[in-house]
Amino acid sequence: MQAVWQPDILGPDFESAVLRVPSPAVPGQQATLVRYVPDAAEPLAGRQALLFLHGWSDYFFNTELARFWHRLGVAFYALDMHNYGRSLRDGDLPGFAADLADYDAEITLALSAVREDLARRSDLRRGPGGAPEAARVTLMGHSTGGLVAALWAGDHPGLIQSLVLNSPWLEMHRSPLVRHAAASVIHPLSRVRPAARLWIPSRGFYYRSISKSAEGEWEPDPVMRPPGAFPIHAGWLSAVWRGQARVARGLGIEVPVLVLASGRSMNGPVWHEDMKAADVVLDVETMAARAVKLGRSVTLERIDGALHDVFLSRAPVRREAYARLRRWAGAYMLDAGEPDNAASTAAP
Repeated sequence: MQAVWQPDILGPDFESAVLRVPSPAVPGQQATLVRYVPDAAEPLAGRQALLFLHGWSDYFFNTELARFWHRLGVAFYALDMHNYGRSLRDGDLPGFAADLADYDAEITLALSAVREDLARRSDLRRGPGGAPEAARVTLMGHSTGGLVAALWAGDHPGLIQSLVLNSPWLEMHRSPLVRHAAASVIHPLSRVRPAARLWIPSRGFYYRSISKSAEGEWEPDPVMRPPGAFPIHAGWLSAVWRGQARVARGLGIEVPVLVLASGRSMNGPVWHEDMKAADVVLDVETMAARAVKLGRSVTLERIDGALHDVFLSRAPVRREAYARLRRWAGAYMLDAGEPDNAASTAAP
């Protein structure tokens, strides 16, 4: 499938393409693939790409992350999954999925489109017999997108080179016992009324910590990334808990995995200035403990002062996070002897 690229909302260095996803679970399903092409007229010298999956109530907007990977010689792509961001249409339930496996088809399709696009943009070296050498693709996911990426990687061995998870939602707060207790109520409801709305309060502290309109440094679109987050539906929450239960049993991911997380969590009913330097969404201790169940080679990086999205933290914290990401990429992703164009700087 050849993607039809159009100018993207992020400006002249970005393009996007709508992917029509053949999915029996979600008729008419569509997702949106975004690519970073600051030098579209120039062929790529490398053969590596990265596909990024956003988190809950979110979409791709972090242009700095795209520049970071590009400077490492890794072609950057991002996927706005169905019912999110650029892919959200009138009548859709924002963020809804009755099963996290509903994302499998669009991730697989996006990876195929990435490989085809990379081959057209690159001078990929020829392998034995003249066949083009296969592109090497890394999957990266944030929060719920990190959980989705981990499950997909476990179910599709051999299709990616490595996995990078930014504060993945691998477990409920404090203990899996919380998940078990809540699931005993939500699972039966989700089977009968998957679209039933759950009235769970959203304090908006995370949005406050990232948005320029409040305490942050970023300008997310308030429709595609609403301050109060999307409504939560029984089927979606049940799907997340089933996915977390699978992680708890172990996914057996064979490729190297990097998990990045804040140094601490902070929760509470009222805003506190310390929330500008902590994860106010997830429990980083249970996340760190659960990470070892992902696969055979897992690296955990705890970033002091980081927000829930590590790469939306304050600039000094981001520089530290990018330095650690670059170090890991140098060990597990980048070709031996391939120049690191960003080695002299600690941030994009």
